[in-house]
Amino acid sequence: MCYGCPVNRIVTQRELRNQSAAVLREVEAGRTIIVSRNGTPVAELRPLQPRRFVPRATLAEAVARAPRVDADRFRADLDAVIDQSVDA
Repeated sequence: MCYGCPVNRIVTQRELRNQSAAVLREVEAGRTIIVSRNGTPVAELRPLQPRRFVPRATLAEAVARAPRVDADRFRADLDAVIDQSVDA
């Protein structure tokens, strides 16, 4: 495990240089790869999470159902909890 992701393989800097297309195909297929230099891990190659498209109508509906925020009351609540004074 590295940074919370299972590591499928470790490659050397040289292997990455010489076989970059193959290594990137593995990453694209969902594998996490650690790159090492002189036996020391220096980088992690992992697939990016795909962006999810949210239709505008779905977002507008969610905003319409969200509770309204009274700015003055919100500020008063913050002031009651947080000390606004600056200690010199």
